[in-house]
Amino acid sequence: MLFSDILGQEHIKKHLTQSVDNNRIPHAQLFVGKEGCGTLPMALAYAQYILCSNSGGENNTGNESCNLKFKNFSHPDLHFAFPVTTSDKVKSKPVSSFYLEEWRQLLNEQPYGNLFDWYKLLGVDNKQGQIGVDEAVEIVKSLTLKSYEGGHKVMLIWMAEKMNTACANKLLKLIEEPPKDTVFILIAEDEEQIINTIRSRCQILHFPPLAEEVIKEALIKQYEVEPAQAIKIAHQSNGNYNKACDLIYRDSEDIQFETWFIFWIRSAFKAKGNKAAIHDLISWSEDIAKTGRETQKQFLNFCLDFFRQALLLNYNATDLVFFEPKTDKFKLENFAPFVHGNNIMDISNELQDAIYHIERNGNSKIILTDLSIKLTRLLHTKKA
Repeated sequence: MLFSDILGQEHIKKHLTQSVDNNRIPHAQLFVGKEGCGTLPMALAYAQYILCSNSGGENNTGNESCNLKFKNFSHPDLHFAFPVTTSDKVKSKPVSSFYLEEWRQLLNEQPYGNLFDWYKLLGVDNKQGQIGVDEAVEIVKSLTLKSYEGGHKVMLIWMAEKMNTACANKLLKLIEEPPKDTVFILIAEDEEQIINTIRSRCQILHFPPLAEEVIKEALIKQYEVEPAQAIKIAHQSNGNYNKACDLIYRDSEDIQFETWFIFWIRSAFKAKGNKAAIHDLISWSEDIAKTGRETQKQFLNFCLDFFRQALLLNYNATDLVFFEPKTDKFKLENFAPFVHGNNIMDISNELQDAIYHIERNGNSKIILTDLSIKLTRLLHTKKA
């Protein structure tokens, strides 16, 4: 992957290539950034720069046959670990090597994709993946072997926050003292979920969200979008190129989430003293509970963002508002006055508690019904 194909993040590209050119490659690095900011493409380009002896800040000057192997991410000294779970293909003890075909498909088609896209590709969005102790065993085994081409070996761990404690503990010693010429690149969206002992052994690089101008130019170049439309989509994507691509194809899960959210909000408003609306909320909870746990968590995070956007609009911070609801007869400016300083913290806490309990395999129907009834009360809280 060429550095020139990666959107923005010029200062990070320069830092990484100079560290290789000066032969000062850290043995363990943690790339931290929100979805769609380019952590995974950057890690791939950086791995190619190291393994193929490229120089001059681009991946087209070194070993030509090595660079060609990166076209389909099949270099023998590039190792991957990512969240997996059991599926129709793998019935027990799943590890990343069983899903390399699907993984390369994701890298080719959606290098800016998120965990939800990955689970959808595997057809397991009703399950929660992890990087478990079986994966740690495979990592140790693959890195104790000599490098195939006699140079560096790179272990790229995507969504490193999905490592469970047993896996993290097993990898501690290896990350602290890796075999000669071995480089670890960990990628995470939330570094707080990675145990301190792993984090402290890594050099951490923070990736900012992409600028609207960068996303706009990419959409015009790659999708031949009209400039006016590109500006609008870039604003709505909030620095997330993956979301911008979804909006182009109208394939964004946010479109479905918005429909669920607005039905939920309208039912919660009506529910005060209205038994029929309570039945609507219970039916809604049952319907959402039938989706996969990852979908439920993604939806509740969408709800958090929606409430925050309403709060910003209520307090006239219009420059920070990027949501544009597409549902007929629903206007964010009409909803915004109901989200204020007197209820936003309670709403946010209830949503985060629901995400926490769903993540830990609580009964989704009960969690969502309880959340819905609490929301009915919170939306009617008076502004101070």
